[in-house]
Amino acid sequence: MSALKIVPLGGMGKVTQNIFLYMYENEILIVDCGIGFPDHRMPGVDILIPDTSYLHRLLDNENMHIAGMVLTHGHDDHIGATPYILPELPQFPIYASPLTAGFAKNRMKEGGAEREITIPQDGSWTNVGKHFEIMPIQVTHSVPDTRHYAIRTPEGVIYHGSDFKLDQNPVDGIKTDEALISQLGDEGILCMLIDCLRVERSEWVKSESETGPAIAETFANVPGKVVVTLMSSHIHRIQQTVDVAVKDGRKIIFVGRSVEQNVAVALELGKLHIPKGYLIDKKEINNVPDSELCVIIAGSQGQEGSSLMRAVFGEHRVISFKENDIVVFSADAIPGNEIPYFDAIDELSRNGVRVVYPDVAPDIHQSGHASAPEQRHMLELARPTFVMPIGGADRHRVKFIESVAKPEGYEKKQVLMPVTGEIINFEDGQYSFKGNFSIAPRIVDGLGIGDVGPQVLSDRMALSESGMIVILLPRDGKGFDVRNMKIVSRGFVFMKEADDVITFIHETVGEALQKLPNNMKDSDLKYKVERKLARKLYKIIRREPLIVVEILE
Repeated sequence: MSALKIVPLGGMGKVTQNIFLYMYENEILIVDCGIGFPDHRMPGVDILIPDTSYLHRLLDNENMHIAGMVLTHGHDDHIGATPYILPELPQFPIYASPLTAGFAKNRMKEGGAEREITIPQDGSWTNVGKHFEIMPIQVTHSVPDTRHYAIRTPEGVIYHGSDFKLDQNPVDGIKTDEALISQLGDEGILCMLIDCLRVERSEWVKSESETGPAIAETFANVPGKVVVTLMSSHIHRIQQTVDVAVKDGRKIIFVGRSVEQNVAVALELGKLHIPKGYLIDKKEINNVPDSELCVIIAGSQGQEGSSLMRAVFGEHRVISFKENDIVVFSADAIPGNEIPYFDAIDELSRNGVRVVYPDVAPDIHQSGHASAPEQRHMLELARPTFVMPIGGADRHRVKFIESVAKPEGYEKKQVLMPVTGEIINFEDGQYSFKGNFSIAPRIVDGLGIGDVGPQVLSDRMALSESGMIVILLPRDGKGFDVRNMKIVSRGFVFMKEADDVITFIHETVGEALQKLPNNMKDSDLKYKVERKLARKLYKIIRREPLIVVEILE
């Protein structure tokens, strides 16, 4: 007998890399296709791409095909992996709201993966393949045109509720369609997937429209430029900043590829409005007095290489900061990204530039994610049989049970808590977990997806923490000449002043070679010597540098 399967390939216990597979018989529906961000254990890594090897196995070995893909909204952790993953997959329909489609097309074009995107009608069912129907539902979030999707399957309706908040006074006036959600609840929802990221908050999140007056306060009595940095997709925040700048008589300049692209799409779709004569090209910045300028710049997270950071360090071709300017961070640090975020603020402060950020002016940023009472309200509207918290870290998912599910009368067994790669099976109104598989996110390092796996990252961590030792071991017909062995060190110790360390390395390598058979393969011999030296060094100095042994004939 057939069953509905849901497989999270990302976004489960992690805030990013959101991608879900819905499967019934031989059809697959993909929801979202987002990137992730490296942590401190991944030096040199730019972004993370979801591991789609399981999806490829289904397509190659299980005689399955992709019926379609749904994109819920325009944030990169939901659409940013499309240019990397789509070229590896066959053609299939893609569905998204107008602004989400515009943002996604830009991402796809950059990666040479251009696809057509269909705009389904809000509140109406659209067939996707033989076994799926989708219905877009308007919700509020920090990017306009965000949609939740009801997914009708032979086993029942699944409500896929990615990022949202219940903004009662949205900037564009478009509220969450609570009546439609309630109607779906009346008809019956088998399982509701729901954003749980801000479950730790006990009060309703303030409306996005409250940031406008707070931003206006930062413009008061500024003799130089007003520079605002924010999430490049936050069109509502950009609109409020534009409105304040126009009222203050300042021309508006956008700096940074991501914000420039997103603004162009929003203007074309009528999602952003700038009065004629106020928008000027960034190349004209020197033709306008600083006191008449408002610059909206990408890089609110202090990302290395972003327009903001290049300007902070005086490396940007167009913009620089002066003491009369003010820089407004209208964004919180993404969880796990606090260090580069505050590094940017610190560097500006050291240079005498006035900086305003949420810790000193809380209302210049409002979260786009629902708090615990908002999540409870969504459950009251939808009344699903089962509920699955998504979009948050593991601490948020566990907190969801206590703060949202239990107060709404849900027992623990009604709350699904799978891990990434675990297969959720729905059959006859009940669920079970039917096995799982390992997931290893792919790494984008430099110009593309490279062969940067766990071993490379481990080596990079060893280099960054303890440095490196290279041993050049001469060999002739009689064996190894340890006395003439050369030792090169970088980031470990200053070898010219470390005679005792050099002696210790010589002795340890000599001992290791004496105990190894003469007929051992070079690769095995080098490994044995490296491990022997690493263990002995660690016992003495509690550091384990990267050790490389090379044999010189």
